[in-house]
Amino acid sequence: MKTLKAMVPVIVAVLLLSGLASAQQPAPKAAPSAAQDGFVPVDSPIAPGDAIPAPRLVAIAYGFIWVVLFGYLWSVRSRLARVEREIEVVSRRVASGGK
Repeated sequence: MKTLKAMVPVIVAVLLLSGLASAQQPAPKAAPSAAQDGFVPVDSPIAPGDAIPAPRLVAIAYGFIWVVLFGYLWSVRSRLARVEREIEVVSRRVASGGK
């Protein structure tokens, strides 16, 4: 339980940093080179709805993965605690003579 309490600030920090990562500015675009043989890339999408906000999607994906990971760890920890309690009960029964 102590480790779970210690992980809460880490979870909050990761979620906050993932939000900051999505707020970064894109790198400046370089001019097309002559080696592209007449292909000129489009500088902006035709319609604003055609663009996918990649940094936001990546941040959401990482956040989802962290939530799933910590949920799995919590599940394993709770099952382990239950097994430890059962082993303790069995140990007491064996020590008292099997009653």
